[in-house]
Amino acid sequence: MDAIKNAATQFILTPEYHDLLSIVKGFRNGLVYGAKIRFPHALVMTLLFRRSNFKDMSRFVLKATKQHARNLAFFATIYKTLLIVQRRMHGKERPMDSFLAGLVGGYMVFGENNNVNQQIVLYLFSRIMMGLAKLPVKKNVIAEPAQTFPIFASLVWATVMFLFQNERDVLQPSLQASMQYIYIDSNRWNTLKNFLWHNK
Repeated sequence: MDAIKNAATQFILTPEYHDLLSIVKGFRNGLVYGAKIRFPHALVMTLLFRRSNFKDMSRFVLKATKQHARNLAFFATIYKTLLIVQRRMHGKERPMDSFLAGLVGGYMVFGENNNVNQQIVLYLFSRIMMGLAKLPVKKNVIAEPAQTFPIFASLVWATVMFLFQNERDVLQPSLQASMQYIYIDSNRWNTLKNFLWHNK
């Protein structure tokens, strides 16, 4: 048993296999991270907002978890593979290689418009916008403005509340459900029980 363990350890530490094994580990890490992130989120959202039997609720949680984990694993595989191919073609890794690898991987894995992909892509989009806003400051193109976050926060909340009240159908269903629960369902009750303990 020790001999097998030693041989396996020697194999994974062999430099010429490093690129291949980094793809394998990227797949593994994408799978694990996707499951760790999606399972508790899907479970909580299902318990809070879905009214169904245990079997259907379990199926929904497992399906969302599987899709999130699989997508991150496949994206990591495609992305890392294309980075390695480009590096070997050009003899070094260039700044645009990551953009091209992300472009192809994003289209192939996240191009289907479904709830899980929407959530992942919108999460990334919001982080990208924050990063792009910080980039000119980092590059010393502009000085860091004062009091930008309060203005940003107020505009975000003003816009989402306007859309929720006037054009609700353009918002993502999970956001609509959350806002319905907080702002509309709180207008209705007829007993102490559904005022304090239950929503309806």
